[in-house]
Amino acid sequence: MSSKDTDGVLGTSQASYRLFVWIKYLVYVLLSLNVYLFLQEELGALEHTFVDSFELGDIIQAFAATIDTAAWVILLLLFELETSVLDDSRIHGPIKWSLHGIRGLCYVAIVYAFTGYYAELVTLYQLDSLLVNDACSLLGQEYSVLLDMDDYAALDASNCQAMGTQLYQLSGFAIIADAETLQSVRWIGWTDLINSATWILVCLVLEIEVRMQLRGKLSDRVMGFSKYIKLFLYAILFAAAAYWGYASDFLDFWDAALWLFAFIFIELNVFEWQSETSQQAEAT
Repeated sequence: MSSKDTDGVLGTSQASYRLFVWIKYLVYVLLSLNVYLFLQEELGALEHTFVDSFELGDIIQAFAATIDTAAWVILLLLFELETSVLDDSRIHGPIKWSLHGIRGLCYVAIVYAFTGYYAELVTLYQLDSLLVNDACSLLGQEYSVLLDMDDYAALDASNCQAMGTQLYQLSGFAIIADAETLQSVRWIGWTDLINSATWILVCLVLEIEVRMQLRGKLSDRVMGFSKYIKLFLYAILFAAAAYWGYASDFLDFWDAALWLFAFIFIELNVFEWQSETSQQAEAT
């Protein structure tokens, strides 16, 4: 791959290509910033969740989004290196094994994060019914109120009045929620889980494409077949992003939109890479 070809993606001019590159790397920087934003959100939630004890196994449930996003950012940069920055002639030996080794660790972290989303969703279904129908009667007992996914507040005189009469407590936690809020947060939890699983499948398809390209076996027929698979997967991801927007979960919506932009760039990299390789093969 002539990775530093200034003709740019799909034959664009040098000016257009430079703009494309600047936008692409701006998206990558914003995604890196999201790691910090998710960490802040989950640290805030930690003040209301694992307050009595925090074990090593609880890390993934408490910081699933942070670990997931950090691993994906590293993986994204590795895909960028392999599909756009590094020349094919350099992807061998120690460089090749280093790329694949780090990528393997990222996959482990991503699957690990998926189990965290699953554990968080399971927690939302493990409930104890409260024998009261007025949350204000629980004031002074150090309860927290579930407001949204990873969003809690201490139970006080103002928010207890806004809660419904059908109250539940998350098992093992001093956290209460009414039926309406609980159902809303469960939908967010399902969206998190489905989104995580879908991204893993997208990455699997991309990994197959990259490995086939390095071996010179990524044909137009294979690209056409994988295109339909990824269109289906990306449709699910767009639906997840739309739901987060509908549910007013701005950080998840913003993050999902950025990731879709980022992987459009990776898809263009792969397409250009395969196109250049085909042209070189025809020329010889």
